[in-house]
Amino acid sequence: MITAQEIRNKTDKKYISFLQSVVEQRPFEKLVIRGDKSYTKSSLPEFEKEIQQIVSQSKEKKGFGYTLEFQLVKTKFLASQNLPISIYFDTEKDFLKFLDKELELELFKSDVEKIINAFPELKEWIIKNPLRVIANQTEWDNILKVCQYFKQNPKPNLYIRELPIKIHTKFIEKNKGVIRELLDILLTEHINSDSKEFEKRFHLKFSEPLIRFKILDKEISQKYFSGIDDIAIPVSQFETLNLPIKRVLVVENKTTLYTTLTLPKMDETIAIFGSGFSVYNLKGAQWLINVELFYWGDIDVQGFEILSQFRSYFKHAQSLLMDKTTFEKFFENDSGTPTNVSTKLNLTDGEQQLYDILRVNNWRLEQEKIPLFWINENLFIR
Repeated sequence: MITAQEIRNKTDKKYISFLQSVVEQRPFEKLVIRGDKSYTKSSLPEFEKEIQQIVSQSKEKKGFGYTLEFQLVKTKFLASQNLPISIYFDTEKDFLKFLDKELELELFKSDVEKIINAFPELKEWIIKNPLRVIANQTEWDNILKVCQYFKQNPKPNLYIRELPIKIHTKFIEKNKGVIRELLDILLTEHINSDSKEFEKRFHLKFSEPLIRFKILDKEISQKYFSGIDDIAIPVSQFETLNLPIKRVLVVENKTTLYTTLTLPKMDETIAIFGSGFSVYNLKGAQWLINVELFYWGDIDVQGFEILSQFRSYFKHAQSLLMDKTTFEKFFENDSGTPTNVSTKLNLTDGEQQLYDILRVNNWRLEQEKIPLFWINENLFIR
């Protein structure tokens, strides 16, 4: 037999479809809560207690809520008993008052009218996402201001915080999720669909990630950068870099980049801070195709997964100091971070064998723990 709590839970689940019917302007129809005619418990006091709880929350007792219809049913343990065979809400008022949603519905109706009046094409979004409308109840005036601005200026080419909209400067940043969903509908022909990033998608200026690199050739640093050899520039500038470079070393961790400050100078070579999985920032630098390219990461599963990711951009990339000899010589029984990656990685046979060992044992050798003498002795030895 259904319990009072189960009636409540099932009624809650009806709320979304009810809101959808409101948007579609469908009249309220008798709302039935399906129960269970069977009863398997053998205790009469327990049975009577459950019946009392159900009745106590009904329209008969509270003046609103669900209506109960009983039928005499022969049970397995308690002979014939009156069980609720029909549970339903007769009116919209009964339903809303039971859920304590009367005020919420009025606000929802007001917001729906406001949104559709401004942008009729958002009606289908509202029908699919009624709870999103409610969740943003206090924000719709400002959300619509943003939508109206973009509708009139689909390619602003401004930073988010300098958009001439009468809202708090951080409002768009705090509400990107819902605003993006709406702009995807409103600006279909103007969206940069190749990008998932809000700023790129809607033609806004943004602060680019910086690529930090160390110039290991003293002549290059003097000729092109007035002797400066530790440099950070925006991704777009890095992609157009034109230096007489033949070799590039990408390192996973910032600490390792600092370590390169003590490395011997190397002709026509730079070292780049890859910042873990952020190596994707390098994928647009097509000039890397024409250099000897190395990746040096931690000897752990993530290190090899990043290497595999990097090779998806640059097939000729080689690993450096990520070999079994280095691992066995300096491993100190450190634990790594388990991985959920199940796809095949782009690794050599030797790299794959070491990756499998690391994965099974959850081992890690961080590159910072490899002594400088070993780095100098084995640099670029493959």
